[in-house]
Amino acid sequence: MIRIEAVWLALGASDLRGGIDTLLAQVVRGFALGVQAHHAYVFANRRADRLKVLVYDGTGMWLCTRRLQAGSFAWPRQDRGSLNLTREQFYWLVAGLPWQRLGAREPQSITVV
Repeated sequence: MIRIEAVWLALGASDLRGGIDTLLAQVVRGFALGVQAHHAYVFANRRADRLKVLVYDGTGMWLCTRRLQAGSFAWPRQDRGSLNLTREQFYWLVAGLPWQRLGAREPQSITVV
């Protein structure tokens, strides 16, 4: 099983045509800490109907893709800054559900940058 200690969203739209190397370059450029072991980096395309998740497990890179057949993910509209999502809100986001409707019912546990 892949252990994930932190999840980072790449706010704004990302070019998802590339693979691991392209997304890894975006992480190195866009995240102050660079690539960290057991961290997941989530990217969305312009229409927000596709997500790619890049995970470094300490040994190698994993790449996961999710595409909605209809509709789009409720991807944050801001291009910069940071926001906090609860774990439940993040799960709703990747499921394609309107995570913004959930209140902060548990401690802030996922930092999104």
